[in-house]
Amino acid sequence: MAVTKDPVHLLSASGRELPRRWLAQVGFIWSGQAVSMLTSFAAGFAAVWYITETTGSALMLSVAAICAYLPIGLLSPFGGVMADKFNRKTTMIVADLAVGLVSLGLGLIVMLGQVSIGLLLFLITARSIAQAFHAPAMMAAMPMLVPDKHLLRINTMDQMVISVSSIGGPAFGIFLYTTLGLHWTMFLDFAGALVAVAGLALAKIPTTFDHDMDNQHVLANLRDGFRAVAATRGLLILISGVILVEIIFAPLGALVPLMTFDHFNGDGYMASIVEAAYGIGLLLGSVVLVAWGGGKRLAGLICVSTMIAGVTTAVCGLLTAVMFAWFVVLCGVMALAFAGLNSPLITLIQRFVPEAKTGRAMGLLITAIGLAAPLGIVTGGAVAEWIGVAPFFLVDGVACLAVGVAVFVFRSVRALDQVPASTPQQDNGCEAESTAA
Repeated sequence: MAVTKDPVHLLSASGRELPRRWLAQVGFIWSGQAVSMLTSFAAGFAAVWYITETTGSALMLSVAAICAYLPIGLLSPFGGVMADKFNRKTTMIVADLAVGLVSLGLGLIVMLGQVSIGLLLFLITARSIAQAFHAPAMMAAMPMLVPDKHLLRINTMDQMVISVSSIGGPAFGIFLYTTLGLHWTMFLDFAGALVAVAGLALAKIPTTFDHDMDNQHVLANLRDGFRAVAATRGLLILISGVILVEIIFAPLGALVPLMTFDHFNGDGYMASIVEAAYGIGLLLGSVVLVAWGGGKRLAGLICVSTMIAGVTTAVCGLLTAVMFAWFVVLCGVMALAFAGLNSPLITLIQRFVPEAKTGRAMGLLITAIGLAAPLGIVTGGAVAEWIGVAPFFLVDGVACLAVGVAVFVFRSVRALDQVPASTPQQDNGCEAESTAA
């Protein structure tokens, strides 16, 4: 009688046994989120455009920007606590459905002719609050659903959807706004939220509990999340380096048009070419990561990407006024390098932080990066005003290159690439349940 060996079960990045149809399950989630992301960007831009047409006020647009970004920066750590304390699937469904219902209600109000700036600001704020709770739960759930060798690909695809939606969403939103009206844009956002909820409902996401959270204050929960990151010294150093890079490069988004106008004597058309090159570079970098998988040395990839971005930025500061074509190419290469920062960092956090604490770790990361941007814009803008825009590109690039080299020097950072990816970390304070929601 022949003896049949049991098949080797495929394990997730966190060490859980995966179902045979794990890819279809992830596809349901990812497709729903992609649709919802596109409709959300469209609705958000339509709301901003309505404020622009109605008020023509830079102050009101600034208030709208604050409503869009500040809640994410302030509330993401608490969203991470929710992701670790409650069912992650339920957390994401509630966040998606809440935004959808707000859009539905606003669409009905607009259709009745009762729209106001205050209501649109409420919509923008509600979406930002929901994102603060949705993003940490999504990032914490993925290691339980995907094999480790595909984890970076999934994370990169998430970033790619955000990039594509941020480019195509506004154009889609203005098309709907001008052809169908603001209320139909909001109704479409509601439909997108339902698609996202349906994708999550079809998936089975395991639950995990950290019993240390039961009798702790929320601030103690956050402290445990930070300790889970800091337990791996190299990971904490790497995160600090990426946050510093975010601060260094934040001003460039505002200074690239000025560089085009002031240094290259360009116009709006030339500025749009630079923006397009940056978007294409970022998208191409994401496609390369998805196809390649990132290899086994993600910490090294982050450091090398930082160095490349630093070198290209510094060279931009050395270009003469007749070298605009090179500026376009360098901005594209710079963006391509940036694609090698966030997704590999998220993947390393998912690998090294116990799964019951991943939500808090991600929430803290989102907040740190979110608050780094305004800090960098304020300080970088002042420096550029003092030394000039072209010299600022040179100084900024050299600073970024220095950060990449300095972080790579740490042995604990390089050691992150030596830990077998197939051996997920365990946490004695956590209890995983085999049931799925």
